[in-house]
Amino acid sequence: MSRAYNFCAGPAALPEDVLRQAASEMLDYHGRGLSVMEMSHRSDDYVAIAETAEQDLRDLLGISDDYAVLFLQGGASQQFAMVPMNLMGRDDVADYINTGQWSAKAIKEAKQFGKVNVAASSEATNFTTVPPQDTWQLSDNAAYLHYTPNETIGGVEYDFIPESRAPLVADLSSTILSRPLDVSKFGLIYAGAQKNIGPAGVCVVIVRKDLLERAGDQVPTMLRYKVHAENGSMYNTPPTYAWYLAGLVFKWLKAQGGLTAMEQLNRRKAEKLYGYIDASGFYSNPVEKHSRSWMNVPFVLADEQFDKPFLKEADAAGLLNLKGHRSVGGMRASIYNAVPEAAVDALIDFMKDFAQRHG
Repeated sequence: MSRAYNFCAGPAALPEDVLRQAASEMLDYHGRGLSVMEMSHRSDDYVAIAETAEQDLRDLLGISDDYAVLFLQGGASQQFAMVPMNLMGRDDVADYINTGQWSAKAIKEAKQFGKVNVAASSEATNFTTVPPQDTWQLSDNAAYLHYTPNETIGGVEYDFIPESRAPLVADLSSTILSRPLDVSKFGLIYAGAQKNIGPAGVCVVIVRKDLLERAGDQVPTMLRYKVHAENGSMYNTPPTYAWYLAGLVFKWLKAQGGLTAMEQLNRRKAEKLYGYIDASGFYSNPVEKHSRSWMNVPFVLADEQFDKPFLKEADAAGLLNLKGHRSVGGMRASIYNAVPEAAVDALIDFMKDFAQRHG
């Protein structure tokens, strides 16, 4: 069987080694005679899987004991509500930076739970850049500062970690584990799994333990970080199979050399693709160079009449899911950790051939 190159923004490509191991363990996990997805989450076997996955993630990111690591359901979108519910009172204000559609969704949700100060926005430039921090209008007493380090749809990424007196909260869904990260700079990190962590169905939350005490009595039990932290993310039945697969991905990342090795690979992939786009004369990327995403590379063709033929031919060539988000159009190549450098090379070769034939 020949596998295609998958450039989907999410659910995204998974490492082939992980898929093969999961397939080999599907019917019989380590001689137990059943699948992981059939196990009790309270069993010794599954608890070991869960604890190992958490420890491997802590190892990869250097997460200290000052932080709780949670494996939750509801995706990053549920965190748009859980963050303000747990960290902001009705009379508090939270600062948000708006750099695209995911930032905007987080802002809209937070407004249901307290006061929101949009301290900076790049909407006026059609979300093609990150506003410099010296232009931000931060509150004096913010409960937290929220930002989206990488906007998956627009392909906009911060090249810095913001400085903040308030706890820093980040939606790292589409850039987590793509390079080393100083977790100690953050109060809370959340990330939907379906990009660099594993399959859809689990959301990782890394929260500083002192912040667990902020939630008021009005917050429903299942939406309290403290409850999940005290119960090892097993207050109810967790997404067991997705958690298991995430654990396999963490093992795979360690085997690749960890996040320093992934940083080198991801930087090289992105530089190759942007380099070709910029030099092509047929393709273009709208994002300011200092704000370009390593993970999500949007591009447009010289004439949109070529969009459909491009996608049809790319699909036939085994280059899948290159259509841009429906809200912005054009193309988008998501080149997460599990997308090999060979996939980027194949895409560039295809783009060159297409441009020669249609330019």
